Amino acid sequence: MRFAEQVLQWFDMHGRKDLPWQQQATPYRVWVSEIMLQQTQVQTVIPYYQRFMQSFPDLQALAGASLDRVLHHWSGLGYYARARNMHKAAQQIRDEFAGNFPEEIETVIQLPGIGRSTAGAILSLACGQRHAILDGNVKRVLARFHAVEGWPGKTAVMNQLWSLSEAATPNQRVAAYNQAMMDLGATLCRRGKPECAVCPLQSSCEARRQQRQQDFPFSRPRRNLPVREVHMLLLLSPDREIYLEQRPATGIWGGLWSFPEFDTHEELTGWCDRCTIAGDSEVQVWPVVRHTFSHFHLDITPCCMQLQNPMLSVMEAGNGLWYNTRHPEALGFAAPVTRLLARLQKQN
Repeated sequence: MRFAEQVLQWFDMHGRKDLPWQQQATPYRVWVSEIMLQQTQVQTVIPYYQRFMQSFPDLQALAGASLDRVLHHWSGLGYYARARNMHKAAQQIRDEFAGNFPEEIETVIQLPGIGRSTAGAILSLACGQRHAILDGNVKRVLARFHAVEGWPGKTAVMNQLWSLSEAATPNQRVAAYNQAMMDLGATLCRRGKPECAVCPLQSSCEARRQQRQQDFPFSRPRRNLPVREVHMLLLLSPDREIYLEQRPATGIWGGLWSFPEFDTHEELTGWCDRCTIAGDSEVQVWPVVRHTFSHFHLDITPCCMQLQNPMLSVMEAGNGLWYNTRHPEALGFAAPVTRLLARLQKQN
């Protein structure tokens, strides 16, 4: 039996067919799910997806929403450039394609935040077009089945995997096949403990034949992550409001709201001096909080200060506001900022 036939036969019996984005699978609904599923597991995505669809049920709703509101719905999912790009792409589709999601793969790939595999998934799952995909799950299945040597981050290895994916993709039932490949990688051919005994491809899998399942796909060469240090000022007004600043649109946590951030404690106290609040209250230094990105560790030193006098000294700049936790606005926060806000509220 051919590779695709084995995969489809398994999918018909065991594949996932009740995921929220599989219901009324429009290009918009599939697109949102595919962006959310990048770097994030299905069970984590489902509640975010459902809330997102309630607030932004179609492309026009997403395009017309403020970025703050979109990032608020994304808070906790991480990799926030995904949300910024999706919002930008929705506006581009609204303005350039009359709000209709394009159905030519070359056009879809040109949209912000959409690469070859995501474009192929959208058009195959929602429109039935024949396009190969190569997300993390599919890479793992193909790398193990064919015992592909080398880290997929290398161009030559990636090109080999794309060729294998293209060759295996059938002409019929492409949507079911691509969903089956993603399901197979997510449920059986897992990174940690693959369940080879019940895999439909076990008899022809080269990695299993060599007993080298854990070798494939090759991991990124190990490297020591650098550590960056920042001090965040958690400034509370007499009314228990918290001062926040919006981060620049690009870079780490782009567009999200955070506490004023400084490289050193001296910079933090200097800012307080300039705002004439240095003598207002004692700064309480909390234990360091570590947040790890893909390419570095961020060690955050939270410094909490409670203003005793009316808040006349810290004026709202164009990128600052006093955040009322009793009547919170729909703003986007990075995970460590959310945790620190929760600790402030609990403490107060």
